[in-house]
Amino acid sequence: MNNNPSQENVETEGISSKNVKNESYRSVLMLAYQSLGVVYGDLSTSPLYVYKTTFSGKLSLHENDEEIYGVLSFIFWTFTLIALFKYVFIVMSADDNGEVLSAVSGVKHKITGLHENYVVLISCVVLVGLFSLQHCGTHKVAFMFAPIITTWLVSISVIGMYNIIKWNPRIYHALSPVYMLKFLHSTGVEGWISLGGVVLSITGVEAMFADLGHFSTLSIKIAFTFLVYPSLILAYLGEAAFLSKHHEDIQRSFYKAIPEAVFWPVFVVATFASVVGSQAVISATFSLVNQCCALNCFPHVKTMHTSNQICGQIYIPEVNWMLMCLCLAVTIGLRDTNMLGHAYGLAVTIVMFVSTCLMALVILIVWKQRLIGAIAFFMFFGSIELLYISASISKVHEGGWIPIVLSILFMCSMYTWYYGTMKKHEYDDENKVSMNRILSSGPSLGIVRVPGIGLIYTNLVSGVPAVFGHFVTTLPAFHQVLVFVCIKYVQVPHIDEEHRLLITRVGPKECNMFRCVVRYGYRDLLQENYDFENRLVFSLMQYVDTEDQFWKPMTPCEYEPLEQSSYKYKATDTAVDDREKTTHSEEAMLIMRAKESGVTYIFGHCSVKAKKSSSILKKLGIDIVYAFLNQNCREPEALLNVPHTSLLEVGMVYYV
Repeated sequence: MNNNPSQENVETEGISSKNVKNESYRSVLMLAYQSLGVVYGDLSTSPLYVYKTTFSGKLSLHENDEEIYGVLSFIFWTFTLIALFKYVFIVMSADDNGEVLSAVSGVKHKITGLHENYVVLISCVVLVGLFSLQHCGTHKVAFMFAPIITTWLVSISVIGMYNIIKWNPRIYHALSPVYMLKFLHSTGVEGWISLGGVVLSITGVEAMFADLGHFSTLSIKIAFTFLVYPSLILAYLGEAAFLSKHHEDIQRSFYKAIPEAVFWPVFVVATFASVVGSQAVISATFSLVNQCCALNCFPHVKTMHTSNQICGQIYIPEVNWMLMCLCLAVTIGLRDTNMLGHAYGLAVTIVMFVSTCLMALVILIVWKQRLIGAIAFFMFFGSIELLYISASISKVHEGGWIPIVLSILFMCSMYTWYYGTMKKHEYDDENKVSMNRILSSGPSLGIVRVPGIGLIYTNLVSGVPAVFGHFVTTLPAFHQVLVFVCIKYVQVPHIDEEHRLLITRVGPKECNMFRCVVRYGYRDLLQENYDFENRLVFSLMQYVDTEDQFWKPMTPCEYEPLEQSSYKYKATDTAVDDREKTTHSEEAMLIMRAKESGVTYIFGHCSVKAKKSSSILKKLGIDIVYAFLNQNCREPEALLNVPHTSLLEVGMVYYV
């Protein structure tokens, strides 16, 4: 039983360490297979709209072989350099220990009379169904979707080889970088703007890193290198081979390139694959929000861990439904797949450039590599991504404004939450209450002890929180036994009951004040179906018994039920005098009587306000934005399932 838990060791002390074993081949291959259904849905469905979007606008006037070869060359080298070399070989090494609509719109090529409203309606129904499945967890969703993406990748690779052989076996010549230069030379400004469509070939590649918590690095690399990459390259080659002989079909090239005999089966698979395409973004959003919460950059949300083996496989209900509403709004509002492509393209290119900047810092600071290496990485990949950003910016008015507006809103909200939370923590830390001050001012304040046990919840591992000082000065009375409770979460699935509570004493013995650090694994259900009060009282009595070296810890069979008024001890040294036994017995009896009088859960209901001397911008951020977020996030008592009849909230204003 630790007597002095600190911020550094409260999360790990008492938990037996286990040797980390290398992943077996079977588990790696299984995770690689599952990753197809979650990570690669978006990336794998890019062929549905890349050529169509690239040759939209004025570039549609340049539909000859030179332009088709040039676009293919850009796609191949972009996919190879960014997706394969940057993300798979480099970025994925920095691990810390989507359009539904585009596929459904393909039915209009066969049913020409189908109104656009029906396509949007079908897309919305599919989106609602997809988000409704998220509560099943990544593991089940992955097994459900992996066969779809596997079938899709095999189908487009086979169709790609068929089109290469039938229409243009020499299409591989277009892989030469020379065709990129010829393309830009012949098309000029229109060709440069069209690169915003080319970048759609790698939309979803950022999910490989964002979804890393749901799988393992090796499994994601294997799936991409041995299936996703070759399948998509064959698909783009085959479509370009078809277009080289059918220039007039440039706006419907994907579906036109499908042999008539297999059109409907491929269309069905494409529709399902597009549904899965959104899964990468959904799972990545859960991971990002969870990490932002850990960094105090996002309000508290309910996070449900759906796997006993992989900590990163999570589900967040609030985020799931908010994301669904945003997707429906964009789908209904834009309707046009080209506008969706422009919005997506700008978002992806900016994310890629930001990842390049951060990766350069990782190379320099974390990996301790030479400055020249970080600069070379930034200059090589950054220049490529800046080229695509410059092309995508020209489409801001055609849908590209959406990710810009959303990113600004989210960034401002996250920064405000982080700023307000940090200021609140600073206030707590700077205004800790001195126990000597409380004890010395007790008589003057007329502080009395009332029957029962008071549990004061705080984020502080050490010291007495300011809310307690506010409580005793406003209402000069507190319980016979007072326990400061601090909740900590540990990155293991479960914590054994014997290691869950860490008890220490606060102040002198006669004060009967303790601190309890409660540790939960990420799969533990807080206080649901958990006899917390009795276990806490037992731990307090055990602590009192073991505080003196003459006494050894009790076991549950060595004490009477808490409802009874007796308490048994086992002496290990017969030389212990009766006075020591009496002291221990009296304190234990006091704890039991306090438990019988009732347990009260005391939470600080704190409002954060900007000081009167603060700037208008700070007042706007703290008094309006932070206050709104704080009022609409999950309260601690709701997360802990505290019974309302035992809840006491202490109001307090923090001026920051």
